[in-house]
Amino acid sequence: MISKFTELGISEDIARALDDMGWVDPTPIQEAAVPIGLQGADMFAQAQTGTGKTGVFGSIILQGTESGQRLPSAMVLVPTRELANQVAEQLVEIAKYTGHVSVPIYGGASMEVQMDRLEKGADIIVGTPGRVIDMMNRRFLNLSKIKIMVLDEADRMLDMGFIEDIEYILASMPKERQTMLFSATMPEDIKRLAGDYMRKPKEISVSQDEVVLDLTKQYYISVGRRNKSWALTRILDIDKPKAIIFCQTKKMVDILDERLTQLRYTVKAIHGDMPQQKREKVIKDFKEDKIQILIATDVAARGLDIDDISYVINYDMPEEIDTYIHRIGRTGRAGKEGVAISFVTSEEEHLVKEFELRTEMTIERRDVPEAEEGTRDTIRKVVDYDQISDVYGMVRFQVNLGKDDGLGKVALAEHIIRAAKVRDFAIGKIEVGAGSSVVEVHMDFGNRMMMDLPKARYKNKKVTVRIAQD
Repeated sequence: MISKFTELGISEDIARALDDMGWVDPTPIQEAAVPIGLQGADMFAQAQTGTGKTGVFGSIILQGTESGQRLPSAMVLVPTRELANQVAEQLVEIAKYTGHVSVPIYGGASMEVQMDRLEKGADIIVGTPGRVIDMMNRRFLNLSKIKIMVLDEADRMLDMGFIEDIEYILASMPKERQTMLFSATMPEDIKRLAGDYMRKPKEISVSQDEVVLDLTKQYYISVGRRNKSWALTRILDIDKPKAIIFCQTKKMVDILDERLTQLRYTVKAIHGDMPQQKREKVIKDFKEDKIQILIATDVAARGLDIDDISYVINYDMPEEIDTYIHRIGRTGRAGKEGVAISFVTSEEEHLVKEFELRTEMTIERRDVPEAEEGTRDTIRKVVDYDQISDVYGMVRFQVNLGKDDGLGKVALAEHIIRAAKVRDFAIGKIEVGAGSSVVEVHMDFGNRMMMDLPKARYKNKKVTVRIAQD
């Protein structure tokens, strides 16, 4: 296994650490970028979280710098606190046999603690732009010996308004350095940044779909809003995955967290309104398998870098392809297969076709897994009229009344209006058969059809009602 990484030019000490981390084969971005980086060339690479890019710049930094220096010789600039922690932790693993010390510095945490760590010595700084500048201005961070500079998720840093901070930091470093820029997209601002602060950079692009999605089996489940929790608990009970569940809103994250906690699942949630210290504790517990289920918004989970997530579940289907790819990229990592399941309402099924076209991959339809015979569902399935109604809100019901009972369309409609208290305007088409009929009724009166109509006999005949299958 080591030889596969040493063939890229990586030293045996670093390759051995990658082996210990469970990495078997170099990823496409590692194969393309590591040899170039080890030659000391500047580069900007199009790659997302989950492609193995930390292994790229981590290997290059460790091999291109000496450990135990008085001042830091490398810096990795990242957009968020979570990513700063995760990159620093992974660099510690990669440096297992080289002795390099990585220190994360970011806002929202104790400055004194970070100052103490810097004073003890750091070979590599992993930081967010604001806190890095703060430490520079307080003279706790000296960048005069930086040999290698990495901008990770550069497009996100520009989106967050960090361009002036980035330029200030770059201008404070020696001009004679190696600079590597990693970005999911390559807008003009990124190219300008590369042109202004890099020396004849090599451009590397590896398809995100090719890197991440090939290892992820993609499914969707057609389920209405009212039955998402039922479908989710079925999956959690039967498949028992280590899963991250994505919701669109902080409110939905809180609701689902409370619901699953009451049902005694080992679950925690993260979103932007939570204190940073709590979010870090939740992510740490998830990494250490103290919890099996993490519920998150997209913002809170940005840059989440955990290799053993077996399932990603889109509780709420995203509307943007980039969000979808980012989410499902949390699984299928480090050479391991993953599963991505999206809950899709009838109004959202067009997104499945759109995403298939954009990624040129199949998103298979899957049914909710069947519970074992004799076991009870954690959450009971209900009739979801939103999901089964047509565009006009009409639902087809099959009633065991028809011509054999002496009923025509008008008489059947009158019986339904009287017995189930359904308003006449809520009744649509009626197809009268011999022993049964199909009646269209607006979904607002669905419960009356299912619950009240069977309570009233017709000429001493017991009435049954069910949803008509097309």
